[in-house]
Amino acid sequence: MNSVEYLAGSSVVSSAPLAAYSDEALAFLSDLSKELLRERHTRAYPDVVSFAFWCRKGNLQKLQASCADWGQRLGRGLTFHVAPSNVPVNFAFSFAFSLLAGNGNIVRVPSKPFPQVQLICGAVSQLLPSHPEIERRTAFVRYPVNQDITANFCATSDVRIIWGGDKTVQTVRSCPVKPKCVDLVFADRYSICVLNGKEIEQTDTRSLQTLVEGFYNDTYLMDQNACSSPQMVLWVNGSMDARERFWGAVTEYVAARYELQGMTAVDKYTQLCEDAVEYPEVKRVVRLGGNLLYRAELSGLPQKAGDSLRGKGGYFYEANLSALEELCPLVNGKYQTLTYFGLEPELLQNMVIENRLSGIDRIVPVGRAMDIDVIWDGYDIIRMLSRIVQAE
Repeated sequence: MNSVEYLAGSSVVSSAPLAAYSDEALAFLSDLSKELLRERHTRAYPDVVSFAFWCRKGNLQKLQASCADWGQRLGRGLTFHVAPSNVPVNFAFSFAFSLLAGNGNIVRVPSKPFPQVQLICGAVSQLLPSHPEIERRTAFVRYPVNQDITANFCATSDVRIIWGGDKTVQTVRSCPVKPKCVDLVFADRYSICVLNGKEIEQTDTRSLQTLVEGFYNDTYLMDQNACSSPQMVLWVNGSMDARERFWGAVTEYVAARYELQGMTAVDKYTQLCEDAVEYPEVKRVVRLGGNLLYRAELSGLPQKAGDSLRGKGGYFYEANLSALEELCPLVNGKYQTLTYFGLEPELLQNMVIENRLSGIDRIVPVGRAMDIDVIWDGYDIIRMLSRIVQAE
């Protein structure tokens, strides 16, 4: 365990449970929100700002009120978190969810040196001494890939929260655990966006700009690496005028603020070559803004699994739907988030439920794909991470 770096908290973490939505947890997260929002460097990172706003006292109290039986719940004990390597702030949300559920936490942060990780861990480390109950139950660690270390942490855990690709999930799950250990797995997922072209044609310039900003935040901010970032854009009433208006506005917005990294440009070109060989449905690829945006236009929805069509850094697959139900045969358990514009969410929800689709757990407006919360991937996280104490 000598290669384990402790970024915040204690090397000996208590597994003694707290009550769900305990006063200690609410106070600590509220103070963390204030500390992060007070820190001037936070403003450079919208994902850290979003986390800080999520931790505000008012939001936490709203979440508490929505959990009707929180007063009958205790944490399960000690949670070991394996954070995703490509999304900087998920580790912090994972910690907050488990803390609210009443658990002690050992959080393995991403191995990449994200400044967001240092910013959040620095704030946590600064606050912990004034919150001794939380300090005893907290450790943020970093270590290189090492199955022995992971197995050591797994062996003492009552809960494991595993974020990452399918291979990561399988590797961590192979480590022995206590008989009653609960696994909460956030594996590889796939997301899509559905746009109503008629609404885009009719919307005013300001509303279009808001839509484009939201689309950018859903996709480019994470280079489409997040599971909730749309990879495929599907059009209802998708006239040529609507599509040109939307993509033109996106290109203009991206050009003013996105820096395309060399490796991402190579990945996009490689994907283009693979699509030309593997997918006859890709009839052409339109480049906009140089290499900033690729539109891979599909002649129809793919015959193979659609979740194999994965872009990065502004590579989008695009198809027209004559009816929403055309989407249904494509959806499998890999599908997570559907973002939309110009459609009624109830209509989309009914489509998923009435057709008994095995995927699509979230339906949110464009711009909210990254809004993680205690309901995620179809899980009610606080309830899963806590146990109910029943009395009759």
